[in-house]
Amino acid sequence: MPIITSAVTLSNTTATQIVGGDNMPHEVTLHNMTKSSNEYVHIGPANMTLANSIHIDPGQTIQLTLRPNDVLYAMSDPNGLDVGVLDIQKDD
Repeated sequence: MPIITSAVTLSNTTATQIVGGDNMPHEVTLHNMTKSSNEYVHIGPANMTLANSIHIDPGQTIQLTLRPNDVLYAMSDPNGLDVGVLDIQKDD
């Protein structure tokens, strides 16, 4: 079972791919690494914007199950925030 961890610095103008697709469903844990108030990590598809996405509050951790071949993108508000990613993939 591959486990992939990363910390990704995000832009407030361009969506960055933070989780790649896999041929099996996989569990993803995301953590907004900032502790400052009003600093949000937004997640969504490749064409996301800050206006059409959901956000992760400062210091918040969320878990998602992605289906096969799903990818996930993120942006930050303000620019330059980090998101922690833990991607647990299943063996084929």
